[in-house]
Amino acid sequence: MPRTESQKLKLIRIAQYLMEKTDENHSVSTQDIINMLADNGINAERKSIYSDIEALQNLGMDINVTRGRSGGFNLLSRDFQITELKLLVDAIQSSRFITQKKSYELIKKIGNLVSEHDRKELEREVFIVNRIKNENESIYYNTDNIYSAIHNDRQISFLYYNYGPDKKKKYHNGGNPIIVSPFALQYDSEKYYLIAYESKSALIKHYRVDKMDKVVILNQPRDGKGYFRKFDVAAYSNATLKMFSGKIEPVTLKCPDKFAGAVIDKFGKKVKFIPTPDGEYSVTIEAALTPTLYSWVFTFGGEMTITAPEKAVKEYKEQLMSALERL
Repeated sequence: MPRTESQKLKLIRIAQYLMEKTDENHSVSTQDIINMLADNGINAERKSIYSDIEALQNLGMDINVTRGRSGGFNLLSRDFQITELKLLVDAIQSSRFITQKKSYELIKKIGNLVSEHDRKELEREVFIVNRIKNENESIYYNTDNIYSAIHNDRQISFLYYNYGPDKKKKYHNGGNPIIVSPFALQYDSEKYYLIAYESKSALIKHYRVDKMDKVVILNQPRDGKGYFRKFDVAAYSNATLKMFSGKIEPVTLKCPDKFAGAVIDKFGKKVKFIPTPDGEYSVTIEAALTPTLYSWVFTFGGEMTITAPEKAVKEYKEQLMSALERL
């Protein structure tokens, strides 16, 4: 390598070496750096190393210099602390929508943000009982296309599917593309959802991103902007994503005060609890009348009941009777 070209790479090589080999508890000596540079075809003198380190410090690298026979150089701080990266690794490992292959790729990249010594602390498994990883690699490209469409105010088309008992894809809409105006991506209950306006039905709908195929950005501008000017994504998520699709309407529940926290966790702090004569509370939520809602109410062992609307009371009783008849 010509001298001028090798010297241009000198600072970069030293910076990379410090990031790879050092941290708060590990340092490298001047001779270590000289040997590393020699291995990369770059000649260096001891005095020039201190000048190079000073230049890197001026560029913002937090390099500690310890002079003397047992001295050396070490990088004290980075953009991410090791504890922060551990949290990211744990989140990646435990996330269902990230495939196992992509999990390993992301964790390897995160490992490059710390020294080789700290990297060993990131090389650990996070074991989650019955954790099922998504197998759809296209979710990363789907989300990228959706974000791009939202940013550029464009509609998208895609194929939407579910799995049948034969574990094969069963496409909705007769296998034809679904066309919507995307407005938001919501991460909820370990899944990514697209919240969009469908012009055909004039409704706001949501779709699981990992069940979408062949997402294409169209040239048509988005419809339904009026619906989203005052749209509350969090409220929509509480009312529909956790309870499946359906018409959102007021539902009145009756329960003891010990379940107030569970109701707030599910539907937010805007709900109002009104005391009842028997010492319990009545609370009205906004939700879709679906089996998922009724199943959630049942988890409280009969201590929570639905009191209105009458349709919800009837459907809840029918679901309970249907379950008993199957025993």
